[in-house]
Amino acid sequence: MPRRSRVLAASSAAAAALLLSSCATFTDQPAPSSWSAAPQLSPQAAPDPQEGGGSGGGGGIGGTAVPPTSVPPPDGCKDFHPAVLGTCLDTVSAVAALPGDGTNPSALVGERATGNIYLVKKGADKALFATVPVDPTGDGGLTGLALSPTYVEDQLVFAYITTPTDNRVVRIAPGDSPKPVLTGIPRGTTGNRGSLANDHRGALLLATGTAGNAAAAANPTSLAGKVLRLTADGKPATDNPTPGSLVAWTGLSSPAGVCASLDGSQAWVTDRTPEADVLYKLDPGKPLGAPAWRWTERPGVAGCASTTQLLWVAMSTAAHMESLPLAPDGSFTGKPVVTLEPPDGFGSLDGLDLMTEQIAIGGTTNKKSGTPTTSDDRAVIIVVQPQPGNGGGQD
Repeated sequence: MPRRSRVLAASSAAAAALLLSSCATFTDQPAPSSWSAAPQLSPQAAPDPQEGGGSGGGGGIGGTAVPPTSVPPPDGCKDFHPAVLGTCLDTVSAVAALPGDGTNPSALVGERATGNIYLVKKGADKALFATVPVDPTGDGGLTGLALSPTYVEDQLVFAYITTPTDNRVVRIAPGDSPKPVLTGIPRGTTGNRGSLANDHRGALLLATGTAGNAAAAANPTSLAGKVLRLTADGKPATDNPTPGSLVAWTGLSSPAGVCASLDGSQAWVTDRTPEADVLYKLDPGKPLGAPAWRWTERPGVAGCASTTQLLWVAMSTAAHMESLPLAPDGSFTGKPVVTLEPPDGFGSLDGLDLMTEQIAIGGTTNKKSGTPTTSDDRAVIIVVQPQPGNGGGQD
């Protein structure tokens, strides 16, 4: 069993308000009916890792320790916890942290069942960024968000969604109607969940489920059960293993998170298989191979966030976070450490995205699979600093 550690979260200064333009309605997308959105965004700064406290004593996990008894309980949508960015959301399965220098936290968070995408930032009410029509049946809906690989220049945002006919990637540009960039990914009565991330090597990573057909994962002509690597136009990335093919890795079952380190040196995908929850390392040009880690107790692996020294995995069923210390070659130097566990954490965690080397933004799904407070679901700031390896490895 992973050893336990205390919960730590970061507080931050209030964010300067973003300039939001009026909402617009778009009509050129397939059913369900209309789009609404999208105010132009600019890169925002993340919370200062040193603000409100330094590294935690002894454990190497840093931030501001907030004893649960010192924080008043939520009052409606008002949440007094200093790590909370947004409240009264619904099933936050997708998160895209906006880039920054460590002073003002902001992120886009997506609601799986409604298709709403909100801008959240410290010290401000959530603001609707876009509404994407989705079909949330069969574990689908809006399950992935990512910023463009060239977001600072083009301000593009990508979402992975389920429609009544397929699973697809759509692109949302400031002042323009959202555009489908990759369509026809199989959908089924189950197995529609996927995950989307910037690989920080110039492309997007998309992990797709099998749509209820386990054989699709091994079928090279199917886009189901794969990790796809694509450009902002939905085309295969130029350095994919097979030229002209979107497929970079095969053999997934029900992926719940995909992530890459900010320097692009490491990438990972979480998957829920019939036998266990697993984690795979995505090595360019190599097959998926054996899992890098397995959880036979099935804690509900979800979103992930990777630095060069630490990998974080959100657990939606166990309602905590687990961190695995990394060596430079991507191997693990110790067993998972549990943080944000009940009763001190935020409940069921799902969407997760890295903002800086020490800071990630996470989303909760307590309304769907946990015990919600009056302010759930929430977007929260999570600060974890690398800790020395404790020896050993996977059981």
